Amino acid sequence: MNPTPHFIGGRWTAGNGPVFASTNPVDGQPIWQGAAADSGTVDAAVEAARQAFPAWAALPVEARAERLRAFARALEADATKLGHLISLEVGKPRWESATEVKSMIGKCELTISAYARRCSEFSGSGAVTRFRPHGVVAVLGPFNFPGHLANGHIMPALLAGNTVIFKPSDKAPLVAERTVQLWEESGLPSGVLNLLQGAAEPARALAAHDGVDGVFFTGSSRAGIALNEAAARTPGKILALEMGGNNPLVVHDPGDLTAAAFLAAQSAFITSGQRCTCARRLYVTAATPPSFLEKLTAITGALRVGAPEDDPEPFAGPLISAEAASAFLQKQEELRAAGAGKLLEGRSLRAGSGLVSPAIWDVTELSGLPDEETFGPLLQVVRVETLEDAIRAANDTDYGLAAGIITRDRKAYETFRNSARAGIINWNQQLTGASGAAPFGGIGLSGNHRPSAYFAADYCSYPVASLEAETPEVPAALPPGVTLY
Repeated sequence: MNPTPHFIGGRWTAGNGPVFASTNPVDGQPIWQGAAADSGTVDAAVEAARQAFPAWAALPVEARAERLRAFARALEADATKLGHLISLEVGKPRWESATEVKSMIGKCELTISAYARRCSEFSGSGAVTRFRPHGVVAVLGPFNFPGHLANGHIMPALLAGNTVIFKPSDKAPLVAERTVQLWEESGLPSGVLNLLQGAAEPARALAAHDGVDGVFFTGSSRAGIALNEAAARTPGKILALEMGGNNPLVVHDPGDLTAAAFLAAQSAFITSGQRCTCARRLYVTAATPPSFLEKLTAITGALRVGAPEDDPEPFAGPLISAEAASAFLQKQEELRAAGAGKLLEGRSLRAGSGLVSPAIWDVTELSGLPDEETFGPLLQVVRVETLEDAIRAANDTDYGLAAGIITRDRKAYETFRNSARAGIINWNQQLTGASGAAPFGGIGLSGNHRPSAYFAADYCSYPVASLEAETPEVPAALPPGVTLY
């Protein structure tokens, strides 16, 4: 039991809300427990952030950048421990947790570069444009990248001069706690970064709070839509949403079938399918040899799934909980009942655990399948005749985060790139691959046109345009009807 789970105004404080716990997704054992933030705790965090804002915003950007660099140095020194906590709390294999920490470290210089490029003062036609922070922003983080994705909002928000209230997923409070401790070690002034723990209630209270000027969210479309609805009457509150996707991957005349099958398996099943960019729908054209699906099934069936500490190390770990594993298996049963063809059946690998094996089902003959994101290792295959058929089917979704094509035909890629409706479109790369030096976001139910990563600088501040003169002057030509005395 953590008696002081919240960090407010530079102090670790107690909570007064309901007690909740995070559990190890491999065995279901509790690993962290604390009392959630209630409305009074939320108010205290907002007040601390508001009090800290003027002095933080007044610092030169170089001074704020040095705090980011100090945090990156703290991350480097703590990389092994933080990686272990990520594996412990969300079940990622050690190799993947280490990669996440490296991404957090690399985000520092990328954030500084992005701000300099996108938010530097500039002049034109007599006007000067400068950028100003919003004020107090809430960062609502997900469980699947509990360090990296939350940090992808926190760093640019702080660099721009905002103060931050971080509300992580209730499934990853331990990783959030350690991350904030590292920020504390970096020398941030009191109140500049605050931490509130809990489930949905603190998030709702933050989003609706009059003292919060912005909400940066990563999570489900359902939650994002609720945030959007809540903000409808407060257009001055900046809202940045990243909400996942029902992502298509097309295979068309791929050439090397083994490479194509590997990329498809990696796209669908990395992180046990718990990435918002994972491939959910696979469209295979008639220009792809039938043996492609045989290779894909063989490679997928051989993927090692296990606990992070297993030796040899697994490719993928568990789903976030036993409940998530049950939902995955239930979805598979729904496809079976609807008449889908089994290429590879997913199964539970340990009772009471999030450990499941990946599944591939042929849904070519089915119609009316729900347009939804199944957050797990489930790939639905559709066989189509032409590239045009594949593009039309790929775009048949209300989401629009990621889309990809595996083909040796450049013209086919260019056709796909110009037609696919998504914010991320990859060619002969895993669908889950993304660069921190590029925008990351989608359209439709996947986002609200505020991509993160390199473009996070855009929503962490706002432009102020000024027409300026050293002294007031009378113009050489007066407008009609004016007489000066």
